Amino acid sequence: MQSAINTAGKSHGSNDLLAHMRAEFGPRILAEQVTCDGIPTLWVQRQDLKAVLQELKEDCKPHFEMLFDITAIDERMRVHRDGQPASEFTVVYHLMSFSGNCDFRVKVPLMDADLVVPSVISIWPNANWYERETWDMFGIKFQGHPNLYRIVLPPTWKGHALRKEHPARATEMEPYSLNDEQGAFEQEALKFKPEEWGMQRESENSEFMFLNLGPNHPSVHGAFRIALQLDGEVLVDAVPDIGYHHRGAEKMGERQSWHTYIPYTDRIDYLGGVMNNLPYVMAVEKMAGIKVPERVQVIRVMLCEMFRICSHLLFYGTFAQDVGQLSPIFYMFVERERVFNIIESICGARMHPGWFRIGGVAQDLPNGWDKRIRELLDFMPARLDEYDSMVMNNGILKRRTQGIGVYDTAEALAWGVTGGGLRATGCEWDFRKQRPYSGYENYEFDIPIAVNGDCYDRCAIRVEEMRQSLRIIKQCMDNMPSGHYKSDHPLTTPPRKEKSLQDIETLINHFLSVSWGPVIPPNEVTVAIEATKGINSYYLVSDGSTNSYRTRIRTPSFAHLQMIPEISRGFMVADLIAIIASIDFVMADVDR
Repeated sequence: MQSAINTAGKSHGSNDLLAHMRAEFGPRILAEQVTCDGIPTLWVQRQDLKAVLQELKEDCKPHFEMLFDITAIDERMRVHRDGQPASEFTVVYHLMSFSGNCDFRVKVPLMDADLVVPSVISIWPNANWYERETWDMFGIKFQGHPNLYRIVLPPTWKGHALRKEHPARATEMEPYSLNDEQGAFEQEALKFKPEEWGMQRESENSEFMFLNLGPNHPSVHGAFRIALQLDGEVLVDAVPDIGYHHRGAEKMGERQSWHTYIPYTDRIDYLGGVMNNLPYVMAVEKMAGIKVPERVQVIRVMLCEMFRICSHLLFYGTFAQDVGQLSPIFYMFVERERVFNIIESICGARMHPGWFRIGGVAQDLPNGWDKRIRELLDFMPARLDEYDSMVMNNGILKRRTQGIGVYDTAEALAWGVTGGGLRATGCEWDFRKQRPYSGYENYEFDIPIAVNGDCYDRCAIRVEEMRQSLRIIKQCMDNMPSGHYKSDHPLTTPPRKEKSLQDIETLINHFLSVSWGPVIPPNEVTVAIEATKGINSYYLVSDGSTNSYRTRIRTPSFAHLQMIPEISRGFMVADLIAIIASIDFVMADVDR
């Protein structure tokens, strides 16, 4: 019932919003596009882009406080574009309204010979990295951008990797080689020049020192580099440098079939396991019109919440370790292994089971699946209380983290911060509550919030989220419905195997569904979930084929790292370590 009310209200609000935009911009709107996710989508010319975005942010009701994503589509090989303006490349802006609980898309058509749009950094500061990434991957220039250079690919990279002419497999390219001359060229390109990073070498009073933190340093949590500009021990600036972990996940999404791409999603937030599968398979299911059985929904929620606990335990231990407390991480790894044992007994694998399927899950729950879960539910709450006394009530940890790296709700929304980082500012917003998916409206759980928006509160939020995850898991276990673990829809992939043994036709269909995957009708869809680190979404474009025409993965960690300079200036290097630890990110989630 709750889900139906939300959907009806969202539809009504969309109509009012579109009417407002028609009244304001009239003939300047090139087209209105209908997509199966119900998100209002307007096409506008680039000269009208900033006016439209400014209207949506400031003057319409509801206000769209967050620029959620910017990406692009290479349209040149796309067949099914009925009702869309002529375009060889399309820039896509995804906006989110937290006050109105709705989304909006704005699209700008471009031709390959003139790939220029105005920068919107003056409207949303977090547009900086998104515009750089779009230029890096597609070659689209953003006029007025202060430092439009590569962000994910190396500075010497030639071409733009997400354009359709760029190969998607290593076998389509010449074997990699590096002679002495090329090696010298690459080494020269790696030299650090502060001016290229937007930094000055000296001020009127002092000469600055520059320090590399990473890309190989334990406290940056992966292959991640921050160039520090120091005045003595005080941070003047801290500029992140990402891309060391980039593997072309979006390109692979356009190469693999709808079905065979599922294991690749596990490697995005590699601490989130099957939670990475969920927005992807839900997006494909929405385009295909697949309704999954209730049992599938409950199984998916149960596994996702287990992985939320695993991820938060690792964060909790490393957070304490980074500010100088070594013991907790050893205890928390033991608890994490206990949860992984349960996951392995159900899925057959631990960190990357790739267990969700289009229309269901890989297999039904094994006999006795609930025994270990009951043991965990009996054991875990007392352990979390013990960790509170060890970590959260530790006076040294409090002094190291309280009042450090502070931002408020308005700043969080302006920089694209979601998840625990947003809720630590007092904003009670969680996708599982505000836009329930996979049956989350049927569970009783609370959304933890804090008010200070500092490092300590960001940790405290995730600690309490583990307790709420245990509540959800208990409800899943106590109320697991009977029924199938996979839908009977013809596009469910793969179909249930027992049917493949009936006759040769069903065997052939099963073989094709596994090897080629389903043919998904032409459409576009965005599906987002409350992942371990914030809002994770998949924007998929189908051209009526067995694979995705465009796969866009919007990850929370990418947005969160962009805010590091804003919340670290004026602090000491040791404070920066606490700030980095409190963000809770993994570099695969940033670089993709």
